[in-house]
Amino acid sequence: MKFGERLLPKLEKYKNRPSQFMKKVAITTMALSTLTFSSVSADDSSDKELKTIYHVYVNSHYVGAVTNQDDVKDMLEDKLEDAQEEYKDYQVTWNNDITYIPENVFSAKTNNQEVLTNVKKSMAVEANAFALVVDDKPVAYVKDKKAADEALKKLKLKYVSEDELKELEARKKDSTSSLPALKENETRLLDISFEEKVDAEKIQVDPKEILSSDEAVKLLLKGNLEEKKYKVEEGDVLGKIAEKHKLTTAELLKLNPELDEEGALKIGSELNVTVSKPLVHTVVKKEVNKIEKVAYKKEVVEDSSMNKGDTKVKQEGVDGEKSVTFTATEVNGSQTEKNVTEEKQVKEPKKYIVIKGTKETPSRGSGSFAWPTNGGYISSKQGPRWGKTHKGIDIARPSDKTIKSVDNGVVVSAGWDDGGYGNKVVIDHQNGYKTIYAHLDSISVSAGQTVGRGEKIGIMGTTGESTGVHLHIEVYKNGSLINPLDVLKK
Repeated sequence: MKFGERLLPKLEKYKNRPSQFMKKVAITTMALSTLTFSSVSADDSSDKELKTIYHVYVNSHYVGAVTNQDDVKDMLEDKLEDAQEEYKDYQVTWNNDITYIPENVFSAKTNNQEVLTNVKKSMAVEANAFALVVDDKPVAYVKDKKAADEALKKLKLKYVSEDELKELEARKKDSTSSLPALKENETRLLDISFEEKVDAEKIQVDPKEILSSDEAVKLLLKGNLEEKKYKVEEGDVLGKIAEKHKLTTAELLKLNPELDEEGALKIGSELNVTVSKPLVHTVVKKEVNKIEKVAYKKEVVEDSSMNKGDTKVKQEGVDGEKSVTFTATEVNGSQTEKNVTEEKQVKEPKKYIVIKGTKETPSRGSGSFAWPTNGGYISSKQGPRWGKTHKGIDIARPSDKTIKSVDNGVVVSAGWDDGGYGNKVVIDHQNGYKTIYAHLDSISVSAGQTVGRGEKIGIMGTTGESTGVHLHIEVYKNGSLINPLDVLKK
């Protein structure tokens, strides 16, 4: 055991501060001239001169012995001056206590440079600061109490306005007055608080750890990364999954490097959707009045005097309005709760009324087409064929060869066609549609005749430019050729 270690518990420490810079450096000195040392004989002591060395301790840890304690003091004083120059805005001091224990010896065994190096490593400066403490855990450090209060205020102002905060503070001071009813589309702040227990405590820390109030707010909002997984469901796409978890598609792909932006997602697979979890959640309670739209209703009135398929607007619809008052709770800007306290009609909605005709007229089509044959299959579709356009579809091999009108209408023409259609019937359905039936073996109607939906108009054949027995049918809407398969119902 070293001499200083053996002696320290028995000594009374006397501490002093040799300069204004060494605020926490404790210096203990004691004269030991009355002590007798067992390591030196009485005869030898008369021939040797006693010398004083200093045992140096950082807190309770022994560092070593030096011949001159002022060397250590000067080194620390210079280091503290440099720190004060670097951190002008803070009041800095040492983070550890240093103690000097003098010892009178005949033979001085010291390690001056080693002690200076070790003391320099062990002693660091710290500054007076305030910690923002969340649920009893320090999470950020700021310069002083003012900066701490400013950071917490700025955090609140992320979710409410300065005027709302001032009005709330003034109202809390005068708690006796009752709140007036809200005006239209008015919002009133009822309370703002933190979900966690948040305090500000005085502390001493490394000045490098001290943040500005803005930096502290950013840290409180960003918080820590919280790992989350999402299981892919049917219909999911990357963009929607990213949006749901407040990520960009690029961020989601970075979290899941195995994904291909253009590739399909596998249902049931898990995606990494890790997000930042704020250290502090700001809870805002508001009372809100909103004028909301009341959608008008639609009403259809049937009129047997109007032709089926015809409509007429009797009254245009107009939305109504209602005044809704509710209380809402938001956490970090997202609404978590809504309770309606009052709702009243401001303006009645006006119905949209349309008159719909129901009168069936044989000469006018209903717009619902029947299949023109008794069964059969499509032997040729509309489109390019044999170097030209096939304007309709061909139906072959029905159960019988009867050809029927697809809807009510008036026969425009019925007879032979020199253009390759052979026996042809053209029917105007009086509602914008016109149909053509070609290659008939025989015709059962004549021009000007009114026909009903499903009524026989002829027999299937192979007249004109035809390679076999079939019906060629074309459909026109408002003069333009359309695909029969878009309207025909088998």
